[in-house]
Amino acid sequence: MHKKTERPDTAARATRTPRLAWTAAATLLASLLAPAAHASLFSGETLDAVADGAAWVVLFIAPIAAIGIFLIIHILPEKIAEKKQHPQLDAIKTLCLLSLVFGGMLWPLAWLWAYTKPVIHKLAYGTDKDESDSGKALSPLEDAGVDKAGRES
Repeated sequence: MHKKTERPDTAARATRTPRLAWTAAATLLASLLAPAAHASLFSGETLDAVADGAAWVVLFIAPIAAIGIFLIIHILPEKIAEKKQHPQLDAIKTLCLLSLVFGGMLWPLAWLWAYTKPVIHKLAYGTDKDESDSGKALSPLEDAGVDKAGRES
């Protein structure tokens, strides 16, 4: 027989048995002396109140905050284009809205588009900025010529 396939002799087996017994005894002693485990710092009514508060946060506050952050991030390209007076602001706004519908997959395109320099617009119009007020908020009273007092001017 080869050395690798030989069975251990009884002397080697006898030295393992006491080691196993000592290990089992030490494990049993440690488990008896160990203090009971507590899963929480709180107990009773306090634990219920903390669990209720955590449930409210997880079920209501966190999703509302996540949706708010998602929307704020999705209008960033639009705000950048407004600040830079990008001539294709309306198209960038539309792409931001479409990005909300398609789960944010178009958002990187809107981000890149907001940062690009409109070279063809500059060739056609001589400037790379939009001087019109197309990106500003609607003001129907001002456009109709009505002042703040309600009189036509």
